[in-house]
Amino acid sequence: MRTGIKRLLLVEDDRAIADLVKFHFTRAGYTVTSTPSGEEALILVDEIRPDLIVLDWMIEGISGIELCRRLRRKPATANLPIIMLTARGEEDDRLRGLETGADDYVTKPFSPKELVVRAGAVLRRVRPALAAEMLDYAGLEMDLAAHRVRRDGQSISLGPTEYRLLRHFLENPGRVFSRQQLLETVWPHSEDIELRTVDVHIRRLRMALGEHGGADLVRTVRSAGYALDSEAVV
Repeated sequence: MRTGIKRLLLVEDDRAIADLVKFHFTRAGYTVTSTPSGEEALILVDEIRPDLIVLDWMIEGISGIELCRRLRRKPATANLPIIMLTARGEEDDRLRGLETGADDYVTKPFSPKELVVRAGAVLRRVRPALAAEMLDYAGLEMDLAAHRVRRDGQSISLGPTEYRLLRHFLENPGRVFSRQQLLETVWPHSEDIELRTVDVHIRRLRMALGEHGGADLVRTVRSAGYALDSEAVV
């Protein structure tokens, strides 16, 4: 089974949007191959065997909806996760995209960060075996089988609670969680734990992740909570 790096095929004929999406997915740990052509996308699917496709509906040649339909007809790609990215936001269009086989449907204009998060959610839902081996984001890698964490290739030592915190953040990059939400998710008996305990373990997690240098990846959102964010500002 493949670990760590996830392969994304981006099919988008708007160069500016393609560059933006590629930037954010690359920063999130994906290897991104992009093409503006539906015909070339069919070739690339066989060549690079992507883990996920982000597909614009309105592309030249083979339309995104037709490309999705063809991929679903082939046994080798019948279960390949596909996110449809399009300016067509009417309910009938969304239903058509989902009925054709798209796993998610994102309308333009969109948040690149949200797209990355939704891609991770689709991968966990559609291909849980892929997500189960390794979680990675912005140079952080968590090997779930070996129970090891690395940042930019260097080992990070974490206590059990910090490990659970980091795993929860890695499974939901960019999403802000309140202290109460973290208590209920990370601590098995949260009714016996005070909210300020979350702050203590967040500090420990920050110290561990910053042991070998590098930017702080844990963002504090005033009056809201914490998030794992490569643009974190404490």
